[in-house]
Amino acid sequence: MNEIARALAFAVVTAHITTMCVTIYLHRAMAHRSLKLHPIVSFFMRLWLWLGTGMVTKEWVACHRKHHTFTDVEGDPHSPRLVGLGTVVFQGMFLYTEAVKDKGMVEKYGKGTPDDWVERHVYSKYRKLGIGVLLATDLLLFSVPLGLLAWGIQMVWIPFFAAGVVNGIGHAWGYRNFNSKDQSHNFSPFGILLAGEELHNNHHADITSARFSRKWWEVDFGWLYIQILSLLGLAKIEPAKVSLY
Repeated sequence: MNEIARALAFAVVTAHITTMCVTIYLHRAMAHRSLKLHPIVSFFMRLWLWLGTGMVTKEWVACHRKHHTFTDVEGDPHSPRLVGLGTVVFQGMFLYTEAVKDKGMVEKYGKGTPDDWVERHVYSKYRKLGIGVLLATDLLLFSVPLGLLAWGIQMVWIPFFAAGVVNGIGHAWGYRNFNSKDQSHNFSPFGILLAGEELHNNHHADITSARFSRKWWEVDFGWLYIQILSLLGLAKIEPAKVSLY
């Protein structure tokens, strides 16, 4: 395998890990409390998200919970029905950034997220430092142009696929297993890239479930990893709840 292939493989594998941290830690564990993660797993995922995204847990959770509170109606931070599909797909991260500027919203919807020393003094205070550390790591592992290429892929992966594709296409196109009141759709088969997040209608139909797949042919890699963590004693899947926040 030549250096270009190694750099691309490294970028895709690390981006996949980032996707798993978003769907398992930020989404299913923190935002919806569908499972409890062992402290070691939570520590790793928080650290990895700091390196790979620079996002703050409380802000992400608050934005997502508000999305569920006002899905596809006025108040939704990123609905294609309100701002257009193209805007969400290609500018989803900007919509997220604008939404979390509202500190009142973050406080209201971000309850129950980590507020320890490392969160306050490292991850929140120096959010851009993490992606700088990742850039330096990429440059050490590969030549300058390939290190920049790997870092570029890592940086656009979540903004495009999560903030853009899932929030955009997931509310505009695909099929529906459930007649939910919003415009959520499933758009399989993209389970490897999106870790089950593409099963958006399934999720909106039961936001308290840690499992997003419902049909035998639907792929939810996030659920697969959760099951492995559970078997290892590193995660506890929670029963459905009536109210989360």
